[in-house]
Amino acid sequence: MLEQINHIARLAGEEILKIYHRAEGLGVQVKADDSPVTAADLAANKIIIEGLQALTPDIPILSEESTVEWSERQHWTRYWLVDPLDGTKEFIKRNGEFTVNIALIDNGKPVLGVVYAPVLETLYCAAEGKAWKEVKQQGLETIQVAIAHPPLVVVSRSHANNDPELKDYLQQLGEHQTVAIGSSLKFCLVAEGQAQLYPRFGPTNIWDTGAGHAVALAAGARVTDWHGIPLDYTPRESFLNPNFRVSLF
Repeated sequence: MLEQINHIARLAGEEILKIYHRAEGLGVQVKADDSPVTAADLAANKIIIEGLQALTPDIPILSEESTVEWSERQHWTRYWLVDPLDGTKEFIKRNGEFTVNIALIDNGKPVLGVVYAPVLETLYCAAEGKAWKEVKQQGLETIQVAIAHPPLVVVSRSHANNDPELKDYLQQLGEHQTVAIGSSLKFCLVAEGQAQLYPRFGPTNIWDTGAGHAVALAAGARVTDWHGIPLDYTPRESFLNPNFRVSLF
């Protein structure tokens, strides 16, 4: 099934790029929570929802752009978790650091994940405890985490400068280097061994992390809150994650 999910993610990415490159604008609107949404978010969401419904009609879908009432999803044990365009702020800035995120959640755990960066033509995916990376459809290569000294810490492109908790943490961390990047690509940098730590203190929702979590976990990283408890996607009324870190330790 992973190959078919990869295909759905690429189709969504193609639709995103049509809007990304058009001259008449990105169709930006502001949602009730003050976060931006674009015509590309909505177009990609339509493609993903239709593709998943055709592929697995018995598995429900929760997407950032198609949320489901708590009364309906509270008993779900298996569901698709989708962010059709993760990194909308990076999309609006046109810096290429945005992704299509699709994850399969089974009993609270992300057991399959696809992260596709259409501008970079790079796809990360994971299933059955293995993780892969594909650049420009040149074939999947296995990826895994790697230790480095000093460690490279990856932080959010849009949020790191306004995060006092992160600044305090980095000051106490000891010798390290940092790199900033948008969207769920932060998970993927750790998964492929390019970075060793992604600390997150700012707010995120479960659709921001599900697919990247699956990739990082399959590559050998840990994705836990700051008490060491793995992030859990068992349905709950709030979509918010606790603060967390993606690390090798």
